[in-house]
Amino acid sequence: MKNDQECLPCNRRGFLSAVACGAAAAAMPSLPLAGAEKRWTMRLSTSSIEYSKLPIEKACERIAGLGFEALDLWSAHAGCPHLDDVQKRLGPEGLKELLAKNKLKLYAFSVYAGGYPRYAELLGKAGGGVAVRGSSGHRAGESMAAQMRTFFEGLKPEIALAEKHDSYLAIENHGGSLLNSLDSLRAFVEANPSQRVGIALAPYHLEAAKLSVEEAIGICGKQLFFFYAWQHAPGVKQLPGFGPTDFTPWLAALAKVDYRWYVNPFMHDEPKPDAMSEALAKSRDYLKQCYAKATG
Repeated sequence: MKNDQECLPCNRRGFLSAVACGAAAAAMPSLPLAGAEKRWTMRLSTSSIEYSKLPIEKACERIAGLGFEALDLWSAHAGCPHLDDVQKRLGPEGLKELLAKNKLKLYAFSVYAGGYPRYAELLGKAGGGVAVRGSSGHRAGESMAAQMRTFFEGLKPEIALAEKHDSYLAIENHGGSLLNSLDSLRAFVEANPSQRVGIALAPYHLEAAKLSVEEAIGICGKQLFFFYAWQHAPGVKQLPGFGPTDFTPWLAALAKVDYRWYVNPFMHDEPKPDAMSEALAKSRDYLKQCYAKATG
């Protein structure tokens, strides 16, 4: 066995080596662990039509009070007065003031009634956002690729408007329309000529056709601009946390494609405002629980 004096040089060299290594490590920038990935962040918005019986000011107060980050502002579908009222009474500066007062961001104009050109300038001057609209009718006997090329050709004037007003177009899938199947989503993605155009995905209509929402999300990928958290069920059961659908796989699919916009809980034929607020609060909490499980 060696004595202490024999061991000292070895110990000293080891100590100095360790110190040197530690200093070098401290000087190096920290790097992510191998295989580590940035966690996807879910952001929540909701639609003003859920409070169509209230003035837009009160609707924004309700939505902000529930903790939603952004607003989807509806035109006159089912009699919703909000977007036309904003255009006539508030204008872009008034809308920006209203949103700032409630600490809401402008996400989208839903322009199923009226069309995008009618509101393009307002959307741009208010800061830009996504204009959600439908596609077109499906023509039996014509190839999906040909129909999609025709659709995009007809969309060119609106694409030019979106470029002019720093905005985007999101085309919704709907029963009986051109965009109504997984094949049509694939054809859309392949034919899409513009980064200003994407898809507004409505799981309600996918479930009605017995199609996979997760697969649809995967097909859309980076071209997914709007996601309705909306299941095929009656009444309030359309909302997350009420009907039979588990939203966790949907959120996991959104995380996988790194969806960069908002998750928008939604229903048609909304109840009265107080009941609507209670339902949206439950949906908000449910989605957060699903998000925690999906991104664990």
